Amino acid sequence: MIGRIAAYITVAALLGGFTTVVWFMERLDPVLEEAPEKLFAVRKGDSLTAVAHRLQDAGLIRDAQATIWFARWRGLDRGLHVGEYWLSGALTPPEILQRLTDGDIATWEVSIPEGLTAKEIGARIAEAGLVDAAEFASAVNDAELAAELSIDAPTLEGYLFPETYRLTRGLSGKEVARVLVAQFQRAWSEVAEGAEARGLSMHEVVTLASIVEKETGAAHERPLIASVFANRLERNMRLESDPTIIYGIPDFDGNLRRRDLENAENLYNTYRHAGLTPGPIANPGLGSLRAVVEPADTDFLFFVSRNDGTHQFSPTYREHARAVDRYQRRRSSR
Repeated sequence: MIGRIAAYITVAALLGGFTTVVWFMERLDPVLEEAPEKLFAVRKGDSLTAVAHRLQDAGLIRDAQATIWFARWRGLDRGLHVGEYWLSGALTPPEILQRLTDGDIATWEVSIPEGLTAKEIGARIAEAGLVDAAEFASAVNDAELAAELSIDAPTLEGYLFPETYRLTRGLSGKEVARVLVAQFQRAWSEVAEGAEARGLSMHEVVTLASIVEKETGAAHERPLIASVFANRLERNMRLESDPTIIYGIPDFDGNLRRRDLENAENLYNTYRHAGLTPGPIANPGLGSLRAVVEPADTDFLFFVSRNDGTHQFSPTYREHARAVDRYQRRRSSR
């Protein structure tokens, strides 16, 4: 408090004498003893004068001119950061100016679960009021941006890492995409050595990990699912994964039909096309990435849902057929 009074006296003296001390101290007091926080935006191109007057209009400070004088005296008039801030009328103007110059910008939380597509991620980001979904989609499908981010793929599908983020408003679609891809790159550093040991490229790992991610929600099964697909690829067997077909169907209605299984025009139809899909079908988490580079050591070639979130694995078609009969056909006949 003594330091604050000394500062006020110094400013008052510079402004024309000690008779202004009481007035100036009152002008730099909080508007209220207690007040809720409200959002206040510093926009690109805003001057200190414009910001101070809008702070006064918003009921956040008592006197715009006194705040301007204080900011100029402390050299804060050219250090305001663009962004949104949580401010309260219970703060003093010096405290508010400190927030604006420190860049203590408001952030919004957005959680991206494992296995979402880029379109679904864009919807979540838009729902949080951060970036328009169409703008985000444009960034995801920007081949130049992918190359800039060292992603050897035409789009960023698969490289938008699932995580809980705190983002500021005002970011562009490209800026948000960069944040998500940067998180992917950090995760990739944990599996890159394993991928190299298995002779797999980043794109191959991410593509297969995305299929593993969509096939099971049980974390302990990921290495088993990955082992099935690895074994099939080694034997030149088709992956025959339903989620890949679904990804290649525009506006999928939730009902996978026989004609979908037989449609060779769908390049993501792994019942008709051998090898990996053209690209990832979702955005996998670290668990699925790790499962692909460290699959379980099995001879499994098949799996079928037990209808409880887990799967029955089999090394031969005969055993698989029995498992299908047990878990699927009998269930459908009830």
